[in-house]
Amino acid sequence: MQQYDYILVGQGIAGTMLGWFLQQAGQQVLVFDDARPASASRTAAGIINPVSGRRFETAWLYDMIYPFAGKTYRAMENALQISCFHERDIWNVWPSAQMRDAFAACPTPYSQQPREIRYAEELQQPFGAGIVKGANVQLGALLPAWRKTADVRTEHFDTEKLVLKEEGVEYENLRAKAVIFCEGVESPRNPWFGKLKFLPNKGEALIVALPFETTDIIKKSITLVPLDNERYWAGATFSWDYADAAPTAPARETLENQLRQLLKTDYQVLDHLAAIRPSGPDRRPMAGLHPRFPQVGIFNGMGSKGCSLAPWAADVLVKNLLQKAPLPPEIDIKRYFNALR
Repeated sequence: MQQYDYILVGQGIAGTMLGWFLQQAGQQVLVFDDARPASASRTAAGIINPVSGRRFETAWLYDMIYPFAGKTYRAMENALQISCFHERDIWNVWPSAQMRDAFAACPTPYSQQPREIRYAEELQQPFGAGIVKGANVQLGALLPAWRKTADVRTEHFDTEKLVLKEEGVEYENLRAKAVIFCEGVESPRNPWFGKLKFLPNKGEALIVALPFETTDIIKKSITLVPLDNERYWAGATFSWDYADAAPTAPARETLENQLRQLLKTDYQVLDHLAAIRPSGPDRRPMAGLHPRFPQVGIFNGMGSKGCSLAPWAADVLVKNLLQKAPLPPEIDIKRYFNALR
């Protein structure tokens, strides 16, 4: 039998970060990932926004996790010989005077008033705009680059074939200390973690061509994230009620209406994306080994803050696995103990 330290199921942002830190700790890792093109990580823009809500509150633990995330992505860029992490101004176009005034009344270390208006010829912004210091991670560059360095099987992982042993697990001709499920929206069907309360939701976005270039993220009711050659990711919708993961005409209409309300320029739709996002009830990652079956674990629930949260959460999970360091209670899977009985 082939021996590994850990088997990971899923290679979105969660699986990639966990795999990276396990590799850095000298662990032998095998990844199962079926490479679905419409997964949440493969369609996301990778936005890192330090503030949220109408009160522009700084995100949970942001002062700690953002510097760690930046350091991690820079190290991965160097190791993988790619460019994927970009610090950007988020140019917030205010939809109303009330939002403009709320921003001015709630200063943070990451926000500032612009000295002059940007995009006077390109955007409709009668109430002005504010600047938030953010970033984005080009997951379309990062995920495949790390995949090339890892031992990955592009196939479905069949949980019925997994055998829990007294020490570790066996799967077909493989042995490992444990299996960690990083499978995103598939988690509700997991036999060990399916009783957890997941709150999946559907998001849709467009890839559009615009007649101008910028390094800024532009945000109003729709968010524009620069890609390359005057191409932008434009999204995203949010829906709890959906039939499947396919793109829909109503969502496209909503996105195009939002574009027309923002832009003074013409645009061209190049592609329409859709995916189901995984999330938990408390908007915190789910991490750790099952309290009854420590041969299986979970690393999931990154939500919309995944690109800022995942590096830190993966690092603390690896230290828990290898050094028995305690997990922060806010992300420890044991907070759902009753559901895991």
